[in-house]
Amino acid sequence: MTATPDLGAPRLATADLLRSVFRRHAAGVAVITARGDAGPVGFTATSLTSVSAEPPLLSFGIGTGSSSWPTVSAAEYVGVHILGDHQEGLAARFARSGADRFGPPTAWHEGPRGVPVLDGVLAWLVCRVVGRVPAGDHRIVLAEVLLGDPAGTGRPLLYHQGRFNGLRD
Repeated sequence: MTATPDLGAPRLATADLLRSVFRRHAAGVAVITARGDAGPVGFTATSLTSVSAEPPLLSFGIGTGSSSWPTVSAAEYVGVHILGDHQEGLAARFARSGADRFGPPTAWHEGPRGVPVLDGVLAWLVCRVVGRVPAGDHRIVLAEVLLGDPAGTGRPLLYHQGRFNGLRD
């Protein structure tokens, strides 16, 4: 094996190293929602993953310090929304701490199982939570897909280098 001259010196594992590496990883943008006793909650997620086709399962990560975690930790059902490149503002609103995420201009309605469903997204799912796995300062939530709608139009919103982006041809 030969050394590649354009590679930097390896760094020891730190939270900063992990963040720096994953800034280079383009990820789709989703918003996760749930109904809570005090009203709906939601957050922007780039950790959405398809886990299994049979049964249909997905996963996402959520920080235990997130304002949405207390509701998600107890929720039986969650909504998963795939955002389009026209929804950068929505993604930013649900990523911002202290924002009124469900106030105007957010368009949403109560969907199946009481889950808040965002309007105008590329696709949405209602899922039943089947597990919450501890993972450092986060939990990996496993959820079984119950129903949804993939019929939205547009192109996906991506997150890369700390910014929301659309796909380029």
